[in-house]
Amino acid sequence: MIPIRSDVRVWLAVGRTDIRRGMNGLALQVQEALGRDPHAGDLYVFRGAKGDLIKILWHDGLGMSLYAKRLEKGRFLWPSPADGVVGISASQLAYMLDYAS
Repeated sequence: MIPIRSDVRVWLAVGRTDIRRGMNGLALQVQEALGRDPHAGDLYVFRGAKGDLIKILWHDGLGMSLYAKRLEKGRFLWPSPADGVVGISASQLAYMLDYAS
């Protein structure tokens, strides 16, 4: 499990992301598409087209980390692309990682 502080901001990149992207490609997407700084300490969560894989990009102050979780059954629930960038709490992220549908 990612050691998430309760005061950290978590942003869902709504819509579909090319999940083949690595750390640098996702950091560039955070800068260009979301208009945010990937080195600011926030967590950025991306979901693939099938909905069974998410990647989380996080800079902890020392370096960039990329976490991935693939579900064997079910999909991660995700907001509509019309919702724009969606912020959730650290506890909501923990729930999402533990109890995907």
